[in-house]
Amino acid sequence: MSKWLLVDGFNLAYRCFHALPEFTRADGFPTGALHGWVKSLWKLIDLEQPEATLVFFDLGESDARVALLADYKAQRKPMPDALRSQIDPIKGLTRAMGLAGIEEQGVESDDLLAAEAVRLAAAGHDVVIMSSDKDFAQIVGDKIKIMLPPPSANPKLGWRLLDAAGVQEKFGVPPRQIADYLALVGDTSDNIPGVDGVGPKTATKWLAEWGSLEGVIAHAAELKPDRFRETVAADAARLRVNLKLTTLDLALPAVKPEWRTPQPEELFRLLDGYEMRSTAAEARKRYGAVASPASSPPSLSPQQAELF
Repeated sequence: MSKWLLVDGFNLAYRCFHALPEFTRADGFPTGALHGWVKSLWKLIDLEQPEATLVFFDLGESDARVALLADYKAQRKPMPDALRSQIDPIKGLTRAMGLAGIEEQGVESDDLLAAEAVRLAAAGHDVVIMSSDKDFAQIVGDKIKIMLPPPSANPKLGWRLLDAAGVQEKFGVPPRQIADYLALVGDTSDNIPGVDGVGPKTATKWLAEWGSLEGVIAHAAELKPDRFRETVAADAARLRVNLKLTTLDLALPAVKPEWRTPQPEELFRLLDGYEMRSTAAEARKRYGAVASPASSPPSLSPQQAELF
């Protein structure tokens, strides 16, 4: 069977934007995320050598989750204008690189990606998910792993592959309990409130003892510390909603990627148009074209270079 690389598009785009925010074209158009995007995809493909790559993008929030919690992700700041202006160019570069983009209105890209990952794994394929989103930890298994990007604060760690043992070490619970764990501790990135005062240590202890969120609720009268007993019992309905919010929807239909082949000339045209000279030079080496003359391409600092 083959190996598939599934990329969490906005997760990678935000990372690239914050890693390289200062690059601009002569007219002021921002290009930092574009540099990071192309270099990151090349890095991932070089590392994993996948036979197929799919890139998933969001087109708004999940209708189903907003119906459960009106404030779902409501605390998130709007995408910075400088990044928003680079999203369509990112998609254009992705197509020119020969990679398929997946997006669906009203359906969260996390669910699309997760459902496809589980489907591919069930068919016997190996799947590597590129994302730092902790939600994907719940589907990690023998055939599915997560590729974590280098942290901006410590880029020397490099790209790291997270398997089931890594999930257990990182969160204190196995993949099958991640959604229950997040329902208890909450998820500030998605504006999901957990049990007030319950942190990772308490949640992992409860799940080790009672097995699941339902088990914790059923044994609310026995929980330690005692002060949480009434709270968990009273919040049972809300915690069950939390679990629906933190559980990835794996029942979505199979995606239908628009398969592409690399279009080197289009890629060169785009990179040249965005004045991404160093990236364009590397593209010409990768795709077998003669490098065009370039004048003083933007250079990465040693720390920035480590990120890609």
